[in-house]
Amino acid sequence: MENFKIRKSAVAGQFYPAEVHKLKSIIEQSVIRDAARREVIACILPHAGYIYSGRVAIETVSYIKVKERVIILGPNHTGIGKPFGVMSEGRWQMPFGDIEIDSNLAKLLLEKCNNLEEDVISHLYEHSLEVELPILHYFKDDFKFVPITVMSNDIEAYKKNGKDIAKIIKELNLQSQVLMVASTDMTHYESQNSAEKKDYQAIEAILALDEDKLLERVEHYNISMCGYGPVAIALSYAKNLGAKKAELIKYQTSGDVTKDYTSVVGYAGIIIY
Repeated sequence: MENFKIRKSAVAGQFYPAEVHKLKSIIEQSVIRDAARREVIACILPHAGYIYSGRVAIETVSYIKVKERVIILGPNHTGIGKPFGVMSEGRWQMPFGDIEIDSNLAKLLLEKCNNLEEDVISHLYEHSLEVELPILHYFKDDFKFVPITVMSNDIEAYKKNGKDIAKIIKELNLQSQVLMVASTDMTHYESQNSAEKKDYQAIEAILALDEDKLLERVEHYNISMCGYGPVAIALSYAKNLGAKKAELIKYQTSGDVTKDYTSVVGYAGIIIY
């Protein structure tokens, strides 16, 4: 395996524009210019095509001070790789420029978090982390990141990962330098009415900073939220770093864009501090 890896964009030109001027334009249309940038511990962002969920993600990040180190967790849609897969070396080629993996932090997490495993293959074609990068890069052009894919249903592992990562960040005194991003879409392919009802059940649990309640509601209401695992990890992480509050910045569905409300996907942008 190469010591230094270049991960090429898998979904530029599909989920978001590959051309720099078009990408910049679509982001700038949704930036909240007068938003007060806030210190947050973690945030939750959607990961669909920008035409559908970009406004939610961009408006949410408008309220965040993007830090120099970002840990991004996303669901593994491809079904290949480890339950908790970390790519610890290299760069990701993106339209605004390459974004470097924070190898020092990634390798520390691999060393000290028993559930995390080195895993390149799960990242090669996965979109859930990639689509967040241009938005973050627009707001801060010099951050490094740790990409983690999640393909596990183990709530105790979610909690332990969150707690273990938080412990490392505290030991290194990096609280002011690290932002955690959990990538998820909400209900998939149900009516607008059904999606909103289900999604607000999940959102209520997130705003209560309660990962157990989130998982219970996802199961009880059969909520097809693809990234509940990353969100649960982020909740555990944030609470272990002293988070007291979560705030919904924006919620909408694909129907709000297409005006077809018969089968929609829900998107939520949430900050945790």
